[in-house]
Amino acid sequence: MTDQILSLDGIRSTDAGAFTHSERVGYLKKHGVHSQSFSTLQPGMAYYDLPGIGYIAYMRKWGSIFVLSDPVAAPEHFGFILEKFHQRFPNACYIQVSKPVVDFMYRRFGLFGTQFGSESRINLKNWSLSGKKKQILRTALNQAGKTGITVKERFSDDHTREISDAWIRTRKCKSKEIRFLIRPMDMEYRENERHFYAYQDGKAVGFIYFDPIYRNNEIISYVPNISRANADFRQGIFYTLMAHAMEVFREEGVPYLDLGLIPLSLHPETEHQESRLFKRIMHGVYEKGNFLYNFKGLEFTKSRFRGEVFKTYCCHRRSLPALEFFSMFKLTRLI
Repeated sequence: MTDQILSLDGIRSTDAGAFTHSERVGYLKKHGVHSQSFSTLQPGMAYYDLPGIGYIAYMRKWGSIFVLSDPVAAPEHFGFILEKFHQRFPNACYIQVSKPVVDFMYRRFGLFGTQFGSESRINLKNWSLSGKKKQILRTALNQAGKTGITVKERFSDDHTREISDAWIRTRKCKSKEIRFLIRPMDMEYRENERHFYAYQDGKAVGFIYFDPIYRNNEIISYVPNISRANADFRQGIFYTLMAHAMEVFREEGVPYLDLGLIPLSLHPETEHQESRLFKRIMHGVYEKGNFLYNFKGLEFTKSRFRGEVFKTYCCHRRSLPALEFFSMFKLTRLI
């Protein structure tokens, strides 16, 4: 028999128990406001479920526990589910979480909350291609038009794996697709996923998969979680695909587009709950670690859209979680 727990706001819930897939999807559609909420349903995830509240998604590597994103629960219940999860996994690291999660974990358990990168959100109602700082987007669109590139939305596979494998061979990390921080291209659960393909002479030369972001059972945004392009079209295809998809979403009345994680894009100011040493090391990885991942290139690309930028964090127990983050890099397949 499971124990009954009484939260501070009077909600009663049984202790953690396994949701069915459909139950978990129900929580996602109601509370999946984080840019990585959809990615919590990727293969290989484990879950901490609280019926009536929501769930926390995590992966294990070398004895370490890594939580991805905020809890998929109402914000007013973050403290409740995080408290219960921490009791079970006191040494867990929390990756790509928001400031409310950081504030609770720091205040309640003394965990560090260090900036891990940035995210960006675009208000589609106010979006346009005008302005000096968006010149690179207009140039990309003009070049695409001159070379006969067209964009169509399709859900069927169209040379997807062929394009992806060729693209991966051009990356810093050539062996496998990154996982955890970027969900895999092939997922069993794909409801409301959107696919846009770029074509030249009738053949697909690039694509972007967009994942939905939910609030109260409505899609409030999309995030481009998977993007690939033919190696011959390294410049401009992403911008062209994005501009087309953004116009489609705006016409549908979708209010926002999220650009997702910009890893190691850090604000120079150190907050009181951050580990100064760890933040300094992450900044060094950003400056010198392009052999691992194209950090600067990704930041430049996403900055061209001029979205509203905000911080995203990681929570960790030790001021220098070296072993934990080496494990995470292995988990994500960056190394």
